[in-house]
Amino acid sequence: MRVMKNKHNKKATFLRCSPFGLVSTVVGCVFMIHFTMLYSRRYSVDLDVSPQLLIHHPIVRELEHAEEENIHMPPPRKRSPRAIKRKPKIPTTLVEEFLDENSQIRHLFFPDMKSAFGPTKGNNDTSHYYFPGRIWTDTEGNPIQAHGGGILFDEISKVYYWYGEYKDGPTYLSHKKGAARVDIIGVGCYSSKDLWTWKNEGVVLAAEETDETHDLHKSNVLERPKVIYNSVTGKYVMWMHIDDANYTKASVGVAISDNPTGPFDYLYSRSPHGFDSRDMTVYKDDDNIAYLIYSSEDNSVLHIGPLTENYLDVKPVMKRIMVGQHREAPAIFKHQNTYYMITSGCTGWAPNEALAHAAESIMGPWETLGNPCVGGNNIFRSTTFFAQSTFVIPLPGVPGVYIFLADRWNPADLRDSRYLWLPLIVGGPADRPLEYNFGFPMWSRVSVYWHRQWRLPSAREKKIA
Repeated sequence: MRVMKNKHNKKATFLRCSPFGLVSTVVGCVFMIHFTMLYSRRYSVDLDVSPQLLIHHPIVRELEHAEEENIHMPPPRKRSPRAIKRKPKIPTTLVEEFLDENSQIRHLFFPDMKSAFGPTKGNNDTSHYYFPGRIWTDTEGNPIQAHGGGILFDEISKVYYWYGEYKDGPTYLSHKKGAARVDIIGVGCYSSKDLWTWKNEGVVLAAEETDETHDLHKSNVLERPKVIYNSVTGKYVMWMHIDDANYTKASVGVAISDNPTGPFDYLYSRSPHGFDSRDMTVYKDDDNIAYLIYSSEDNSVLHIGPLTENYLDVKPVMKRIMVGQHREAPAIFKHQNTYYMITSGCTGWAPNEALAHAAESIMGPWETLGNPCVGGNNIFRSTTFFAQSTFVIPLPGVPGVYIFLADRWNPADLRDSRYLWLPLIVGGPADRPLEYNFGFPMWSRVSVYWHRQWRLPSAREKKIA
């Protein structure tokens, strides 16, 4: 309220403002500030885009052309009158068919070795093509064993390294109601210069066979190994989910090596920040600060916090994000100074809907953008193409395009779980208007496009990009 002079009676009077007018003024100011920030942000993003607009590039147009799927439920199996009377048939869903090892359409989700792809399969016409869901073989013709994994690009050797769970053993239940599991064999490592031709470098962190008290005893759980390089110490540092067979230990484990191909020396397990930790990942930012992101508090929330300078522990700083949303399998990446993350719901081995999230700061706040999946059909999109996120890497030579890495789990035979590598592009409006932006999305949409097959761009195409 401000004082004004009345030039007619020379007496001081007060200009009063109605509550409605005051609220309207405040909302209008906030709206204008937000609109200005939105315009400024979009303008700054435009400055980073190549003069050849990304959306007009032939590579991007090809990748954005998602394919559709038309999978139908199989006809009902014949059942005896006694079986029908004892237990009436309950109509199944495609997810139940996917999980049923005796399903008549199982070959659609898990094609056999005849359709495998890799450097020893097929001909030049299929070289450097990805076939999501098919068996992927290494340079020796064996199925790749790197489940729940992550990719490290080693700046020293200019080689990609793919680390993951080596599950080439029998699947069984730890107890009657337990989850399907394979005894720990170790962490597998594969090397490549082109992200398609993978050489088996062996098991770089092996299970403990005799000492039952050891974290890596074969009866325990080792999941989602990720490796980052510390340029100060010169060490390759591996973080992983460590648990017992009943998933009650809920910890992270740390191992180090002087070489990307190991062997890695296991150091210890921790309860980061004093909390339980299950699905996890690590992310190394442009400034060489690394972060641990993990599902915690019985998978109801994600925790995120920086690692120490040597990457061997967490600092006593942590933020709780996506509180109460029950998300796991985090895969994080950065695009034009914005952090993005793709997560999964918590449904065990059964596939579920992925969600994309975005933040200006890696420590949050994080906002949910919606389901990133494009193509297939409704059930494909609502199940992340029957898979679960694990990692995201840039597509070499094509700025703004990434590769989304996911696992299609096979709980009946975990060693036969498959890999889905699919193109991911950031651009366009987000699905969900955000909570505080009056319906004007500040984030671009994250899109993962379904393809039965797609190829890496050639060197000539990359030069055009």
